[in-house]
Amino acid sequence: MSQKEKIQKLYRQCNIGKDHAGSDYFSLIRELVRLRRDEVDHWQRAIDQVYALIMDEIICNENPPGTAVKFGTSGWRGMIGKDLSVRSVSFVTAAILDLYFAVAKEPDLAQYLGVSSLDEARTRGCVLGFDNRFGGEIFAGAATEVLVAAGFVVHYAGESTTGVLSAAVLELNAAFSINLTPSHNPLEYAGFKYNAADAGPAAAELTGRITSRAQEIIAGGGSPLVALDKPVISPAEREDVQPFDALATWKQLVRKNKTVHDVDYDEIMARFAGDSEVVVAIDSVHGASRIHIPSLFEGVESDRLIQLRDTSDVTFNGIAPEPSSANMVGVMETLGGRSEPLKLGAIIDPDGDRIRFTDGSVEISMNQFGAMAYHFLHEGKGKKGMVAKTVATSNLANRLADVFGEETYEPRVGFKEFKPVIGKALVYFEESDGISIIGHTPEKDAYIGLLLALDMVLSRRKNLGAYLAEIEEEFGAYYPDRDGVPVSAHGEELRATLSKLEKYDVGTMVRVGDREQRIVQVIDIDGRKMIFEDGSWLMIRPSGTEPKVRFYVESRTKSGTAALVQAARSMLVEIGLL
Repeated sequence: MSQKEKIQKLYRQCNIGKDHAGSDYFSLIRELVRLRRDEVDHWQRAIDQVYALIMDEIICNENPPGTAVKFGTSGWRGMIGKDLSVRSVSFVTAAILDLYFAVAKEPDLAQYLGVSSLDEARTRGCVLGFDNRFGGEIFAGAATEVLVAAGFVVHYAGESTTGVLSAAVLELNAAFSINLTPSHNPLEYAGFKYNAADAGPAAAELTGRITSRAQEIIAGGGSPLVALDKPVISPAEREDVQPFDALATWKQLVRKNKTVHDVDYDEIMARFAGDSEVVVAIDSVHGASRIHIPSLFEGVESDRLIQLRDTSDVTFNGIAPEPSSANMVGVMETLGGRSEPLKLGAIIDPDGDRIRFTDGSVEISMNQFGAMAYHFLHEGKGKKGMVAKTVATSNLANRLADVFGEETYEPRVGFKEFKPVIGKALVYFEESDGISIIGHTPEKDAYIGLLLALDMVLSRRKNLGAYLAEIEEEFGAYYPDRDGVPVSAHGEELRATLSKLEKYDVGTMVRVGDREQRIVQVIDIDGRKMIFEDGSWLMIRPSGTEPKVRFYVESRTKSGTAALVQAARSMLVEIGLL
């Protein structure tokens, strides 16, 4: 069968025709990407042609989003073209601006927005950027049109990362930021993140209003703030925006606050540049961090800095672009072939808010690294203070805090839940590979995690695996894991089904592996976390960003983790979700 015949067959299978609504463009792209792996040039032209159709859908789609707009734990995510289009992004931007127009009549909003008036918000303006996803620039153009028409200054970053844009809000004293990104979601997703003036994920008091107002605007077919008949152009081609170097503002923030967190960016980079015993390998998975890494390692001209998957590819070559064991293989193989005794590897997701580490032999997720960062700042640098971690995260950090005589703050999942302890906790982290520290942004940031990891290796002259083993030897070992299952139920139906888990209460016996375990504590601030008498636990909660139910487990023995995972799955079977 010729290439033309194969493409025609695939078009039919994916219902590609004159109607965008019925066309399954991304199933087609996934298959073309699979074929491209064998014949790169041969199939790239076909992929480009499909993306041209998707761009037309982005621009021309006048239908409401296929899935209703909802701001979850980290913004709004949906299908490119089907959910996020020029029209829907414009409407959501208008819904956000309506908050600022409402401040005069609803002064209570000011405490959540961080501005006291519309004029103040207009003058301080919006930091605007996007990650490497297809359509990011035109989505940014749609948001810019609404912002400028409403009188808001636009600080335009172009392609950037979530943590860097958060730093820019603080350094530019902006009123808020908009980042067009779905974080680590697969290639068919786009997204919209909104942070208010504190530079952290918006409070629930704001996201709830954005959700309801966006749905009202979409249902009503428009907003006075949106001119639907104006063509959308790239912000880079406009004269009424203010371009700036976003990474420079990030560096400025880190340098300014080095006395707060004692993480000296310039000294760390100078030490790495002159240390022939250290090699660093970073996998950007084709995401936005690929454009920052050379500048982040300022003044380092060395073959000891290795970048993997550092080219632009909106398909991510068909993989799920997230920090994961499967995606870490390339970094581990690269480090395994190096002779330097000190090795640091990292994989960063497309918008640079998640990071996972390795030393070439041991993979270290944020469950362990967050605790290591706390130990490093508290014991290594002599900083005193609490630790903050989400309820789904390993209890290793709890153990450290107990021994140090410090508090542990343990809220529900979502980085915005750390707001009460920003500036108090030394480290804030969550199991899904997000971290920040005192004196930095209240938003998760892969780069500050990378800087910390490099400082650890350079200062302690040990690989991360050896450092972790040292901590576990003194404080005990913890073995966390997580998984998720797709579900068709959502909203009230899903909540009703998950409520059946309430049968698993304190005192209930649960089969875990080959033994019965008694539940001794239940934490229900976010889903249901069931803690057993041996200190192991499992937790089940609905995802805030995907149509999934997630479960998290932690054993005190290496062999016990799989049994907890199976126990969680059995619970989901029993309540009818699997």
